[in-house]
Amino acid sequence: MFERLKNAVMPNNDSALPGRSQKMPVSAKHFVLDAPLEGPFNAPYATAMFGLGCFWGAERQFWQLPGVYTTSVGYAAGATPNPSYEEVCSGRTGHNEVVLVVYDTSKLSYRDLLKVFWESHDPTQGMRQGGDQGTQYRSGIYTYTDDQAEEAAATQTEFQSVLTEGGFPTITTEVLSAPEYYYAEDYHQQYLAKNPGGYCGLGGVGACLPETGLPENK
Repeated sequence: MFERLKNAVMPNNDSALPGRSQKMPVSAKHFVLDAPLEGPFNAPYATAMFGLGCFWGAERQFWQLPGVYTTSVGYAAGATPNPSYEEVCSGRTGHNEVVLVVYDTSKLSYRDLLKVFWESHDPTQGMRQGGDQGTQYRSGIYTYTDDQAEEAAATQTEFQSVLTEGGFPTITTEVLSAPEYYYAEDYHQQYLAKNPGGYCGLGGVGACLPETGLPENK
């Protein structure tokens, strides 16, 4: 991606950029899945939101999952309304680069998505992900229901146990109720499908979220 400013301090509401009232225009259809990018999305579909570093590679991780209906990339968890990419990269919006995932709950569970989330990046790095530094690269889970919040917390505890055994530090992932989601510019949507040789800095630490729901040995 482009050169980023390495600002790792969250701005407050007074210092954040003012943004704008106009929403970002995006394509009607997903470049890969041919599904709508914008809702509403009704049952059996549910929505999830994650931040795990550069959103180009993060989005690809999720659209490849069977049971995912559509995905998009955007900005969330900051103070600036309808920010631009350049504004987010300045470190003066507080926004994270995030992926919005709409999935069929009859085919895919929220835990399945959390497994991809935890295993696809290093959630211990604070305001960075690998060589990408800044507030927009922080690890985040943004939940839409109480059940999602409970499962996010439970899997964080499980994954921390695995990381601790492997000598990794404490998880820095923020877990928040889903804030307002602002679509990123159209050229960012499904970027790695449109540009197969494009930059992807995504990478896990080699740890796996433990399997659950297995019958007990008797």
